[in-house]
Amino acid sequence: MLHFCYSDKYTGKLPGHVFPIEKYEMVYKRLKSEKIITDKNLVEPTIPLREELSLIHTDNYLDDLFNFRFTHRTYPSELPLNKKILDFFLITTGGTISAAKLACNNGLAINLGGGYHHAFPDRAEGFCYLNDVAISIKLVQKKKLANNVLIVDCDLHQGNGNAYIFRNNPSVFAFSMHQENNYPIKQKGDLDIGLDDGTTDNEYLEYLHKTLPELIEKQKPNLVFYLAGADPYYNDLLGGLSLTKEGLRKRDEFVISKSWEKDIPVCIVLAGGYAQDTNDVVDIHYNTCYIAKEYSER
Repeated sequence: MLHFCYSDKYTGKLPGHVFPIEKYEMVYKRLKSEKIITDKNLVEPTIPLREELSLIHTDNYLDDLFNFRFTHRTYPSELPLNKKILDFFLITTGGTISAAKLACNNGLAINLGGGYHHAFPDRAEGFCYLNDVAISIKLVQKKKLANNVLIVDCDLHQGNGNAYIFRNNPSVFAFSMHQENNYPIKQKGDLDIGLDDGTTDNEYLEYLHKTLPELIEKQKPNLVFYLAGADPYYNDLLGGLSLTKEGLRKRDEFVISKSWEKDIPVCIVLAGGYAQDTNDVVDIHYNTCYIAKEYSER
């Protein structure tokens, strides 16, 4: 069974900010109204323990974060730092942890949040205070639920935090397809495909089709961590790629199907999405969830 991780705490207030924090609740309500999410497949995450966060983040950084201190470790974030924002990152990180465990045990799980791949061990960056992906990978490895993990990062922006964190870790392969001439300052991942501005559906999918099956065959992961960003969409306020909703749907289908064919569990997080109309972001995230549901029922 496909499980969804979500809490009514996946919300907050960021008036005038480009980060559409309301999208999580909007995706949830749509999936719930169409009975894709039910009481049987919905999992309420819990707040992670400090020791779980410490698998990735330094004590000095966590101390600053939990005490809402504006320091050189917290200021690189482009979000406010207060209790509501911290609570949001804690519960959504808990959702990614739950989704990773569920995927390892059941084959496929989605956190209706997460994908905060810019956070470094000792500092925030971008819209990311906690690196939920890295924490979850370390945790499932520690619990021996997965050994080799393949990160398939299809957010518009390079997962620079993950590239740095796993740079010397042969058990985690960080693959990122992103717009090259865009935020952030790049870190060297295991495989980076930096796309030209204006890259279209066909070009994007051609790169993905050439790369992913070979990676799966070579790396033989027993968990794929898929960051299904909505920001490669052509109308994204922070992006410069030119993918359509249909192109993004085909992207999702390819990533999920190629993993599914090899019986590799997939943990999906929603990652970025900043379209002019938040309903477009919701459509893209909804499509990701719908495709995952279809594959889980095969």
